[in-house]
Amino acid sequence: MATPPLPPPDPQFVLRGAQSAVHTLHFCEGAQGQGRPLLLSGSLRGLVHIWSLQTRRVVATLDGHGGQCVTWLQTLPQGPQLLSQGRDLKLCVWDLAEGRSAVVDSVLLESVGFCRGSVLAGGLQRWMLAVPGRGIDEVQILEMPSKTSVCSLKPEAQARLGMPMCLQLWQADSSPRPLLLAGYEDGSVALWDVSSRKVCSRVSCHTEPVMGLDFDSQEARGVSGSAEKALAVWSLDEQQALQVRGTHVLTNPGIADVKIRPDRKILATAGWDHRVRVFHWRTMKPLAVLAFHSATVHCVAFADDGLLATGSGDQRISVWSLYPCT
Repeated sequence: MATPPLPPPDPQFVLRGAQSAVHTLHFCEGAQGQGRPLLLSGSLRGLVHIWSLQTRRVVATLDGHGGQCVTWLQTLPQGPQLLSQGRDLKLCVWDLAEGRSAVVDSVLLESVGFCRGSVLAGGLQRWMLAVPGRGIDEVQILEMPSKTSVCSLKPEAQARLGMPMCLQLWQADSSPRPLLLAGYEDGSVALWDVSSRKVCSRVSCHTEPVMGLDFDSQEARGVSGSAEKALAVWSLDEQQALQVRGTHVLTNPGIADVKIRPDRKILATAGWDHRVRVFHWRTMKPLAVLAFHSATVHCVAFADDGLLATGSGDQRISVWSLYPCT
């Protein structure tokens, strides 16, 4: 007889105290010598909490979005600065150096949608920011910290892609030209050449809006989830043409977020059905279903050491150690 699969493990620990639904998570390295990373969470009530994974407590609370939901968090590689995006149409830049927690700059956004921003590190103190633009189907590209408008990426009118739902800026090793992957309301994923403001290619991946995507630039493969019951895996060839490689049918509809672990071994999805699903990235073999949360899972995040954090409408953050990085 075949051996039955092992039951999924329990979380390593659970963080309580977000006080409202958790909509975004991001790991960042703590102060030197601390060992474990810090975990940042953004909540429905507009607060950003910074958690110590050693004490499992909040070490700082940032309040910069007037009680409006925080939808995206990202630290900048060139220093202790944090970006937070909220439904108040504001993107805040925070200085977290030496225990500070001050907003040092902000960008006013022109779209009230759910689309999270994306950053691409440039020179020593410069970086590129992609955010939803003024037009319903536009993406605005800014050079930061000067806030200089680089361009606006607007599909041709007949394309009818709808709103951008998720964005990922990246750069190929072979070229300095910045590229943008964008998932749209019509279920398609498009690759933009930012410098020429042109769509290199576009592929229909889903029949519902693309809610989240992630891209493995080393393998030139990506994955996206939507409001439907399927994950799509797609690839990018040397001519910068996107191709759907396969779909993986899920038990229930609705993927809110999808992330590939930094070592590119596994990926995790956040489900509307309260479940987190873990897959082998190369084969897409299902590895585990984590049924801990009691409400929609809005976000998943991986640390460099392989820890997985999941945030939910049940106001809890669960932290997991699965398939340790080798």
